[in-house]
Amino acid sequence: EDGLQEGAEDRVRLRVMQSNGGSISATQAGKEAVRTVLSGPAGGVVGAFEVARQVGLQNVITFDMGGTSADISLCPGRILERTDLVVDEIPIKTPAVDVHTVGAGGGSIAWLDAGGALRVGPQSAGAEPGPAAYGSGELPTVTDAHTVLGRLRPEQFLGGEMALQVDRAEAALGTVAGAFDNDLARAAQATIDVVNANMVRALRVTSVERGYDPAEFALVAFGGAGPLHACDLASELGIPTVIIPSTPGVLSAAGMLQADIAKDEEQGLMLRIAPGEAGRLTSLAGVFARLEDRARAALAADGYTRRLRVEWSADLRYQGQSHELTVALRRPLTGAKIRSALERAHRERFGYADPTRGIELVVARVKAQVRGQSSVGAGAAPATSAQAASKAIVVWDRARRTRIVPRAAVGRRGIVGPAILTQLDTTTLVPPGWRARPAEGGHLILSPIQ
Repeated sequence: EDGLQEGAEDRVRLRVMQSNGGSISATQAGKEAVRTVLSGPAGGVVGAFEVARQVGLQNVITFDMGGTSADISLCPGRILERTDLVVDEIPIKTPAVDVHTVGAGGGSIAWLDAGGALRVGPQSAGAEPGPAAYGSGELPTVTDAHTVLGRLRPEQFLGGEMALQVDRAEAALGTVAGAFDNDLARAAQATIDVVNANMVRALRVTSVERGYDPAEFALVAFGGAGPLHACDLASELGIPTVIIPSTPGVLSAAGMLQADIAKDEEQGLMLRIAPGEAGRLTSLAGVFARLEDRARAALAADGYTRRLRVEWSADLRYQGQSHELTVALRRPLTGAKIRSALERAHRERFGYADPTRGIELVVARVKAQVRGQSSVGAGAAPATSAQAASKAIVVWDRARRTRIVPRAAVGRRGIVGPAILTQLDTTTLVPPGWRARPAEGGHLILSPIQ
């Protein structure tokens, strides 16, 4: 870990992203590498939440679709965390951004099961050989389906630097087209419908199953493939607004640049709070104070001593339960406040609370944070494309003449679908019945036409 910092220029302070959406020094990351296990998805959520803030929205669902998977996070005015991760069957109890992952990406492979039904994923073509349209693969993928339908433009992919091979994509889709009377367009659309259904289920898990109405949220879609599917998913769930960041393909990296500097400290406890216990918990406050001192000292060692924000939280459960909820705590600590916090969180998550049961505080947690210094990336304007707007036949609900427009050319009045917006790092679909308009920070807002 010291080698990383030594390899950087003297004036550069190297930070490493954590799973909890904050960053730590390279030295600290080397000592506590477990805190970085989900740093990539966490960077995406931080970046997407910042994009939402820039356009004036707080309640968002972040949707990051890349080549192999889709990462989804519900943000009801804040970024949620969890401490019950399991990675490769190994439980991890350090704080992490609450992200739900499903095996659905541009490289997800379409295949027929033993009963002849179409499936998509979780197997992926990966970077090698990749989708058939890239020139090496042979198996049909979601990217190939978009290529066959004309939604990915062969001549404008990757800013025109890479030509998609339509004939290879058609040959790959032909391996499953027998289930659709050898109709390539039907097979391609079915592939997209199936992968969309997989992602809709994941979106419902993170919203509806937790008591949240998706119609009260906006969908922030990013990653290389997210803007291809965002409007379809929003339509299915009744989400009224889709936000496409200015640079969707690199938003996770931008989020890492924007992340707060954060240090977590935690201590395992087994403190029982009886139903009638409402007064101050002096000994518990002492535990939190010691954890806060350690967190502040760790940030001070990295040179951060001013404008610190400190949050106290605890893993709480009712006696007899085997799972905990991480709940924010307000000072001064009293039995009544802790009980109220658990009841509120338990009712929100599970739909009920039980004031007659004892409470167990299992882990005390302290987070000390300093606001990130950089906002590079999420607010940057997309690169200007040298390609001119054009028109092509694209299959939506049916074959339609569709405008192909460089994203940088979308004016203040916006654009009405059907349209395809091209840029270096992604392609954005504006389906029939939808409108795209520019917003603050170079981002796009898509919404159904009323």
